[in-house]
Amino acid sequence: MTTDIRLAFAHPEERAVASASADPRDRISLRDHIVEVEIGAFQQERGTRQRVQFNVVVEVRPQPQPLDDDVDKILSYDRITEAIAAELSAERLNLLETLAARIAERILAEPQAMRVFVRVEKLDRGPGKLGVEIVRSRAEAPVRAVGSDGNEEAVHPLVVYLDNAAIDDAGLGARLDGLQARGVPVILAVGLPDGPRPLTGHKPTQRRVDLLAIEQNAWRLAAKDDRCVVVATRTEIDWAVKRGQMIVWAPSKLVLDAVDGPQGREAVALALWLAEMMAASGMVVHGDVALPAGSRVPVERA
Repeated sequence: MTTDIRLAFAHPEERAVASASADPRDRISLRDHIVEVEIGAFQQERGTRQRVQFNVVVEVRPQPQPLDDDVDKILSYDRITEAIAAELSAERLNLLETLAARIAERILAEPQAMRVFVRVEKLDRGPGKLGVEIVRSRAEAPVRAVGSDGNEEAVHPLVVYLDNAAIDDAGLGARLDGLQARGVPVILAVGLPDGPRPLTGHKPTQRRVDLLAIEQNAWRLAAKDDRCVVVATRTEIDWAVKRGQMIVWAPSKLVLDAVDGPQGREAVALALWLAEMMAASGMVVHGDVALPAGSRVPVERA
């Protein structure tokens, strides 16, 4: 059995270890937690309870101060079981996928939680276990803003990758008009500029050079339209998204500071990483560039 196949059926704890960064986080886990609940889309699942098993692994942020054996300074196991109980009692659900996503969202609301693996399995629907497994990161939690009704609501921006031909096209303004007409905040991302750039012969330093070159291209785009304001930090991005603005992303700070950031320097892959981190509604790609596979964000070619 290959490593990929073995990990596909491994416990979430093992999958968390396999996908950890070079600076892995601490993890807490809940194993084989079984609850009887009514759930399911089929008629025979209505009006009856079945056993559902939960396995959850939560990666937590480093504790900056000594724990002093104080339970209030950690993410308690009770918070995991309480998240499961709260979502099970909120309403009857048809899909395990919905249940898993809601549990993950509730756990990630805890200040210590950074990434969560949730596996949910039905034990009584067949000879084996039927289930789903999801992975969610705090970085993927959507920005929330106050809506017209005064209540907070999730905001899902559109990430748009522009190649150099699109940047230099005479119809750039009309293209941006069309993007704004979609009625959602727009984050523009660009790639490397045309022409030579310094080559260091050293991967870490070359990555920084390339990121800086991408930022130079972002400023070049900003000079062509007043709507294109270059931003670099998550705070700036969140502020602009909450206000429905159009911005251009300068990637260096977010990419280099991220614990679970993208490892390469391909511009489209960086833009897709940003789209996933911002829980974007989708990503639009301009230009003849390869699209990364396996995205959780819908990707379309312009």
